[in-house]
Amino acid sequence: MTADLRIFSYLPNPRVWKATIAARLSGVNVELVGAPAGELVHWLWDFDGRPMNDTDRDVMRELQRPARRGLANEMLHKTEAFLDAHPFGTVPAGFSPDGAIGVFESNSIMRLVARLAVGPIQLLGNGPYESSRFDSFLDAGLTFSHDVQRYMLALRSGRIDTQVHGWASKALDAYLSRIERALKPDRSYLVGNAMTVADICFACDLAPLANEKSHESVLSRAGLEAIARPELASIYPLAFRHFARLCRDPAFEPDLVTYRDKLGVAPFSNPNRDPSESARITHFEEI
Repeated sequence: MTADLRIFSYLPNPRVWKATIAARLSGVNVELVGAPAGELVHWLWDFDGRPMNDTDRDVMRELQRPARRGLANEMLHKTEAFLDAHPFGTVPAGFSPDGAIGVFESNSIMRLVARLAVGPIQLLGNGPYESSRFDSFLDAGLTFSHDVQRYMLALRSGRIDTQVHGWASKALDAYLSRIERALKPDRSYLVGNAMTVADICFACDLAPLANEKSHESVLSRAGLEAIARPELASIYPLAFRHFARLCRDPAFEPDLVTYRDKLGVAPFSNPNRDPSESARITHFEEI
């Protein structure tokens, strides 16, 4: 069966999961094409992306372009067709089934999936005001994820300073405090009475912080502590409970269950804690 949407990206990628989670909820067929970030430098970046051999690299030498961010100091092979569809040249890169139309930025790709929905679940809500409220949450998430991405890239490079660490720490606290307020007093969703793209975006924007644990030695050398500290689950209980519930949902769990445990919110996933919690919920950006 022909996919409704093809996404080319490094994998795994929490930003891509916005689209895959929305697809599971809405019955859209999404095809993922890609490889781990370290391997993607050896791929042809195209609608028909694939690993290149030595012959390909010689023939396609004119397609070489310098990487901009996550793969700095690397040369990438991007076709003209890829850049026509994706003028910013980043991943994740979404394509229409014929490859003619490109959709870039993870939130836009997620919204495309929601618009392609074939099932009864409507992830974009009803009317311009509710839809615009979703956009507000998504835009706020972009600001938060930008600071987190800069922080994670610094950790991955093996160098972190107090300024970048401080920005990320403040961004995390600010974001969680707003999510906490949005869920008060006992709301099940960020917008309205059903799952929406706002809930998907929240879960996928928070998840990458779980990778911080892989860089504890970098933080230790810099005399810094992890920003995803355990006490956050007590300071922002509604936000972390919501994250844990989303991670248990069948549409989220395949992508996020490991990240839930790494973030230290596993206690919220214990069905013996609160029977109501066991019910199914009815919900690096670029290189």
